[in-house]
Amino acid sequence: MTEELKEKYDALLITSDSNRFYQTGMHSSFGCVVLFVKDGKKYFFTDFRYGIAARQKAEGCEVVIVTSDDLWSKVSDVLSSRDARVVGFEDRMMSVAAHKALKKELKSFELKAIGDELDRLRMCKTEKELAAIKKAQSVTEEALAAVLPLLKAGITEKDVSAELTYLFLKAGADGLAFDNIVSFGDASADCHHEPTDRKLENTDIILFDIGAKWDGYCSDMTRTFCFGDPSKRMRDVYDLVLSAQNYVLKHLRAGMTGREADSLAREFFKANGYDKEFGHSLGHGVGIDIHESPRLSQTNDEPLPENAVVTVEPGLYIDGFGGVRIEDMVVLKKDGIENLTNFPKNFII
Repeated sequence: MTEELKEKYDALLITSDSNRFYQTGMHSSFGCVVLFVKDGKKYFFTDFRYGIAARQKAEGCEVVIVTSDDLWSKVSDVLSSRDARVVGFEDRMMSVAAHKALKKELKSFELKAIGDELDRLRMCKTEKELAAIKKAQSVTEEALAAVLPLLKAGITEKDVSAELTYLFLKAGADGLAFDNIVSFGDASADCHHEPTDRKLENTDIILFDIGAKWDGYCSDMTRTFCFGDPSKRMRDVYDLVLSAQNYVLKHLRAGMTGREADSLAREFFKANGYDKEFGHSLGHGVGIDIHESPRLSQTNDEPLPENAVVTVEPGLYIDGFGGVRIEDMVVLKKDGIENLTNFPKNFII
């Protein structure tokens, strides 16, 4: 807990699932963690469905079983018992109806919206968190290695996606970090393509953007291949994206801003004649959520913190032709990066 938070609030109401998980070690569809910032005392309010799991998993939390009808009144009782006055709440993750109920039941407290302050606490990863992310990445790489030999003309995007999902679960993963992106041919120009019944054909570009989840933490990797002999244009585009990524990996470090990091790839592409084909940001943080802070984008002028896990995923997308994206996960260090991704970057399979 930062000194700034201790100065601003007496207690925090943590209602988003990801931030509840960060405080309790368990996911749930209902609940609130009340965190007293001065001494770190935590109360986990949840309902009957999660009572047993909460008592087993939520270490360091006093578990209070409530219903949706009496949640905020019970929270109010605990806040009053510890003389809390200024209470922060997650405004970005709260519905209008929930905010209305909160204001009604906690009208005797000074409620303050905390924006992304809790999300920022999760940016710098601990060794335990890094171990989970590394395991998730290992499972992801093993699954892709097992799928590549299965590729043959006529197999569909859905077939391949289903096999990847099966391999993730068979390896013991919690599940998918996000829905698999498997795209063939010119569909690879669709950045977040959903797998279809499209069949693989000779010389198709194949783009995989996949990730498993392990102990609540995500992995994220993209690899692009050509099924057969690529055209010169395919090879040229692939080589340019790979060169851009290598350039970024060589220069990226903690301390530069998100905008500066993004510009490494953006200016590289621009200098090579591609200005509008790189339409997304360079990368994003990875952890409990697949997309979290910090952002490697033109909208982030804050320094990137050491020990944040981020993606480096330059790409070029040409409608009617196809797309190439190559993505690694790295840990930011003062003098560079630690690359958590070991999967080869061979274009032809």
